[in-house]
Amino acid sequence: MTTETNSGSCCGSGSCGSDATVDVQGVGVTNVYKVAGMTCGHCEGAVSQEISALDGVTAVKAVATSGEVTVTSAAPLDEEAVRAAVDEAGYELVGRA
Repeated sequence: MTTETNSGSCCGSGSCGSDATVDVQGVGVTNVYKVAGMTCGHCEGAVSQEISALDGVTAVKAVATSGEVTVTSAAPLDEEAVRAAVDEAGYELVGRA
């Protein structure tokens, strides 16, 4: 089951900044990453979608206001794979929070 909430956009509708969550079911290892460049719900959704596509990822929660992305996976993720996913979304992985 995949659930994605992506309120707001970069279109200036005033609804930017709400949390985007992708829940792919499960429990495991949780890491929090700092991501530069997220400013709204659209940004959160883009980052969440790319990271959730990584093998083993079970949940992603991106919060633009803090620049933090919480990732839960079945096993520890390779940070370079997370960096590549964040880059693909158009943002910069600063490191772990």
